[in-house]
Amino acid sequence: MARFEFGYRDLQDGAASAPGADALFQLGLMYSAGRDVEVNLIEAHKWFNLAALRGNDIARQYRMEVARDMSKSDISKAQRLARQWLAVK
Repeated sequence: MARFEFGYRDLQDGAASAPGADALFQLGLMYSAGRDVEVNLIEAHKWFNLAALRGNDIARQYRMEVARDMSKSDISKAQRLARQWLAVK
């Protein structure tokens, strides 16, 4: 199996031009683990939510796990950001 290294900007650019579920999921992983970015559970939830909407079943699980460590207002903010992102796409 080949291993690919993606930086934050590569994934952001890829997600913006061709927002596939896997690219969105990778962004969620980056924000949840703090890989190349600061840990941000709101952003992680947003990206996992968008990946799940595009059919990534694992993203649904990760979204639930991240949500356990978030307040209700943070979850609402993440959902609002996801809706805003979809409106632009």
